[in-house]
Amino acid sequence: MLIRKPTDILYSEVTPKSLYLRRREFFQTAAGGAMAAAAVFAPTGAGAQTGPKLPNVRKSQYGAGEQLNDYDDVTGYNNFYEFGTDKADPKANAQRFTTRPWAIRVEGLVKAPATHDIDSFIKPYALEERIYRLRCVEGWSMVIPWVGIPLADVIKRFEPTPGAKFVEFTTLHDAGRMPGQRLPVLRWPYVEGLRMDEAMNPLSILAVGVYGEALPNQNGAPIRLVVPWKYGFKSIKSIVRIRFTESQPRNSWEIAAPREYGFYANVNPEVNHPRWSQATERRLGRFLRQKTEMFNGYSAQVAQMYSGMDLSKNF
Repeated sequence: MLIRKPTDILYSEVTPKSLYLRRREFFQTAAGGAMAAAAVFAPTGAGAQTGPKLPNVRKSQYGAGEQLNDYDDVTGYNNFYEFGTDKADPKANAQRFTTRPWAIRVEGLVKAPATHDIDSFIKPYALEERIYRLRCVEGWSMVIPWVGIPLADVIKRFEPTPGAKFVEFTTLHDAGRMPGQRLPVLRWPYVEGLRMDEAMNPLSILAVGVYGEALPNQNGAPIRLVVPWKYGFKSIKSIVRIRFTESQPRNSWEIAAPREYGFYANVNPEVNHPRWSQATERRLGRFLRQKTEMFNGYSAQVAQMYSGMDLSKNF
């Protein structure tokens, strides 16, 4: 019998704690002397919501009919290395994180560079709920009702110049408030970027809430990027700077591990991560794995942007 050491087990193969604790919702049946497990739990979107409600949020047709993940999953199982590398660390370590006052600097190739208070930054836009799938490179996924504003509307407001080909985003850098930044896990501050056509795609949003409430700290308060056809690390959190550039930005994971993480980060089940397959995923709250869809299931809306590109090289 082969005994696997903890170091041999991929993170994507580990059953999430939240799922393990629901073990009573699984049944086991005997077959040929062996036990086979099957999931009977289905996410309902229930859970203890405690944050401030966002006013005048309109519903959209994005993701209508999809089964939401549980609120406790969405807010308790997170990648946010600024608050720690374990999935439970962000919720535990971000409770005292303050998001007011908060300023966002818009700079680079724009008509009028300026610094904006977060509330005045958001005020011109109608908030909309969009249900999007989010898939992380480790092999787990969720369905989340984000509340936000189209990134394209924000870009139009700030009038980038014709030379602007990319949009770069930067997270707050404050190790006193973000304890994970005291460790050299990544080069801080966290940086992400999109090509201009990706940023202008109708699916790209700046999220300020979830489940009709203001974003919890551990989910990227007060404002984060959500790009549903890309892996989760592309959706930068706690944004303080938006910069328009002519040259392609280098994102944080591309700098840290260029062999494993590229600039595009498109969900592509046909290109394996160097250390594991991307062909399947586990929807948090379910036991069995499911097939990963190209572009996370958003091919109809985004595939044309990558026509003619070798997506095994531009990963």
